Amino acid sequence: MAESNKTEKATPKKIKDERKKGNAYQSKDVVSVVIVVGGFTLISKLCGFIVSNIEALYLGQMNKMGILNELSIVTCLQIMREAMFVFFISAMPIIVLLSFIGVIMSGAQTGFLVSGDLLKFKYSRISMIEGFKRILSMRSLVELVKSIIKVSVIIWIIYTSIKDLMLVTPDMLNTSIDNNIAFMLERLMSIVYKICIIFVGIAVLDFAYQKYDYEKKLMMTKQEIKDEYKQTEGDPFIKGKIKEKQRKMSMNRMIQQVPFADVIVRNPTHYAVALKYDLNKDAAPIVLAKGQDQLAKRIIEVAMKSNVLITENRPLARSLYEMVELNDYIPAELYKTVAELMAWVYSNKDKVEK
Repeated sequence: MAESNKTEKATPKKIKDERKKGNAYQSKDVVSVVIVVGGFTLISKLCGFIVSNIEALYLGQMNKMGILNELSIVTCLQIMREAMFVFFISAMPIIVLLSFIGVIMSGAQTGFLVSGDLLKFKYSRISMIEGFKRILSMRSLVELVKSIIKVSVIIWIIYTSIKDLMLVTPDMLNTSIDNNIAFMLERLMSIVYKICIIFVGIAVLDFAYQKYDYEKKLMMTKQEIKDEYKQTEGDPFIKGKIKEKQRKMSMNRMIQQVPFADVIVRNPTHYAVALKYDLNKDAAPIVLAKGQDQLAKRIIEVAMKSNVLITENRPLARSLYEMVELNDYIPAELYKTVAELMAWVYSNKDKVEK
């Protein structure tokens, strides 16, 4: 039932977490085919070099055998060392290049993923129950079908090739050994390339299947996506509570600035803006507080208790509320109107002080 509910594609976070665990898709058939094709291509290109090394070794040993009186252990060891050296010189370039090709192809599919989690011990790897589950899984069935197809393809190609070869076998009896060897080598490489071409098609299909199977296993339920969102972005209810608390704290800090204002501009109760202007410090009047409706009413109440001057100017109050952020200077287009207002404020302050 849980599997049937997994209808959503994996999120980027889920894919990233799986990659951290070392879980990524790749087709081993792609790696194998590239290595086989590359190996036979290298052998065909380096065939002359390999044959010349073996020929030189054979002739050299034959010449030594002609002058030896007896075959000692030292001589056998010397022959073995020379043979191993020839093998190393001939095979090492192919081994190194094929190893490099294998690493590149695996890395290209997985994004060169390196994870320490793959080295950790997991009980499921040695569990018999888990082992039987893997044997009876869809993946095992797919691998079995692929193996059957591969073996059938190889048998069919070899059979048809030998059948065609039988037709020209009598002619080979009248041909030189060198020509027969070259002919057989050519037919052998033809068989190999036919097999490789078909295996390339199988590898492409296998890569597509591995990607499909990987994405299917990572599919998520809608509830899992919601839970992931809560983990990364936070619970919307809790986030709302935090924002509400932050808003209240910000509002309280703003209300605390009202007693320090020079004047409150209101409209008459819908908007209220508290202005302060210090000739010695400020380049222009500053908005200490502003509010609408209930918050505007609160600002006016605090201002009345603190004996802050209050004036009604509907256009100015609305403009200040919409154009100026808290603790910002008023814009230049309001300088003239606010200057007249501040002149009225200072005149009234002077009267109160007298």
